[in-house]
Amino acid sequence: MTTENTTIEKEPTTPIENVGAKTETPKTEAPAFTPRPPREGGDRGRRGRGGGNRRPQRRDSRVKPEFDQKIVSLRRVTRVMGGGRRFSFSVAVVVGNRKGSVGVGQGKAADTPLAIDKAFRDAKKNMIKVNTTKNMSIPHETEAKYAASWVKIRPAKGKGILAGSSVRTVLEFAGLTEVGAKLYSRSKNSANNAYAAIEALRKLENTKIRNYDANIRITQTNDTNKNSLV
Repeated sequence: MTTENTTIEKEPTTPIENVGAKTETPKTEAPAFTPRPPREGGDRGRRGRGGGNRRPQRRDSRVKPEFDQKIVSLRRVTRVMGGGRRFSFSVAVVVGNRKGSVGVGQGKAADTPLAIDKAFRDAKKNMIKVNTTKNMSIPHETEAKYAASWVKIRPAKGKGILAGSSVRTVLEFAGLTEVGAKLYSRSKNSANNAYAAIEALRKLENTKIRNYDANIRITQTNDTNKNSLV
């Protein structure tokens, strides 16, 4: 019989002293810090005085309106209905381009901006062209009455605008500079006073400014001739 030599490999035994000891892992170097590339918009994220969060200032591209407007009367109107009261706003507006065109309009609506819009359209629809002289005055005295308001307008050379209440607004928006106006009524209704001023200026439409200026020149020449004869 043949006997086979078998060798039994023994597992390596660790010493008792190293039992429970932590094994140190080799340290690996950290990768170098690479900064993040900047964004396309520049330094938008920065804040503070020196940051790039400032946007370019936009220039005001709004076009100046052709007509100036001013509210001369704003009232709240109440209407009694079967279910209760209904409130609305009544607005009177003077509109003009300061070059001879002026108008007054009224509008009523449940909302104030809508009432102002209605009054503005009404004033543009009923606008008149004032017959003015070269010095932006009126050729002669005029007066008119509207409801309980009575207004008289006359030229005032070298004195500017001498008027008050809503009549002054009408004269300013018409572009007049050397006129005076006086209210001969006790009415405090600004809308009626403005309408009376419009009616007074409307009477100047049939006046011919050229003939008026020619008459002034003729009278001046006659006066000089008389003085020379004396």
